Amino acid sequence: MISLIMIMITALIALALIILFKSKPTKNKALKLPPGSFGWPILGETIQFSRACNQGSFEKFIIDRMKKNKTQVFKTSLFGEPFAMVGGPAWNKLLFSNEMKVVTVWWPLTMRKLVGKSIVTADGVEGIQMRKMVSYFLTPHAFSKLYIKNIDIVSRQHLNTHWQGKEELKVFPTIKMFAFEVACRSFMSIEDPSQMKKLVKLFRVFLRGVLSMPLNFPGTRFYYGKKATSAIKKELEIIVRQRRDALEQKTASPTQDLLSHLLVTPSENGEFMSESVIVNNILVLLFGGHDTSTSTITMLIKVLAERPQVFDAVLREQNEIASSKEPGEFLEWGDIKKMRYSWNVVSETMRLLPSVLGGLREALADINFGGYTIPKGWKLMWSAHVTHMDSSLFPDETKFDPSR
Repeated sequence: MISLIMIMITALIALALIILFKSKPTKNKALKLPPGSFGWPILGETIQFSRACNQGSFEKFIIDRMKKNKTQVFKTSLFGEPFAMVGGPAWNKLLFSNEMKVVTVWWPLTMRKLVGKSIVTADGVEGIQMRKMVSYFLTPHAFSKLYIKNIDIVSRQHLNTHWQGKEELKVFPTIKMFAFEVACRSFMSIEDPSQMKKLVKLFRVFLRGVLSMPLNFPGTRFYYGKKATSAIKKELEIIVRQRRDALEQKTASPTQDLLSHLLVTPSENGEFMSESVIVNNILVLLFGGHDTSTSTITMLIKVLAERPQVFDAVLREQNEIASSKEPGEFLEWGDIKKMRYSWNVVSETMRLLPSVLGGLREALADINFGGYTIPKGWKLMWSAHVTHMDSSLFPDETKFDPSR
């Protein structure tokens, strides 16, 4: 019994010493770090940050600390990592113009563990090559050739099934299913409604796992997120193998969608993606392809419902374009470019109600900027809200104004 007590006491003392040692900023003592607080040892301000995100007040977490420190950069600690939280045009320019020079894209451990190697988690040359292979599918040409027909078909079916004749519906989950169906059809040509419903439910659990601490035991979000990710990958593996067989038998086209493209297209060094990496990338693109668009479309509907004059102006513009098309004729990229007022409305919606809160980077070298030093290895999070609500850039910044 005594020996057990001694072991426990020794373990506690060792843990305390480790925490104290880790919390000492010995290496960075001589540097002028940004103002702010690292919070509690190990935990940092993770609890406060997670609570703010869950309550929809992420921007308050940022703005309150920037106002307190009177600067557009402050330090904190999240998920066991030292962070510099930044915002504003100068910081945006620094980060976006120095990719792979002084910063690189970074994702939390939960995302890296759940997804595996993919376009968002691979770094260096490998990551660049992966992103190049996918980049074609984000161009206007791809939009005209591959997406418009799918979006048109899904939109008509969705409106007839879920909106027509309904006096009331829950917009967010309805739009989420719509956006997910568009992504499934566009990336993998999936048309089975039951298969899509199964996947979208798993993606909800996956997302909660990404936004969690990496604690892998029953009852935690990460544990269930990991199980959901495994189930998603198993479904995608079957789809990938079926498509590979169809391509070999020439019953599928090499250019019909993103999945075929990834299976038949080598990288610049002549190597093909493995099936597991293709599955990882499809998972990431399905997630990114429907999650942010769901938020934007939902907020856009809210904006239009609250502003009848804006709605009428958007409707007039859309009717003008529709009247120039023959029955059954699909939109083209030129038609999209004519939607100037509609696009201004979408842009202003995203400015005031951004679907993306910001992004994450890792410092590849010491960054000296704005009078402060961000040490190599630190993580940076840029905030879209700080820029969007900058009155020097957007006068009367809280006003919805599509004419900006």
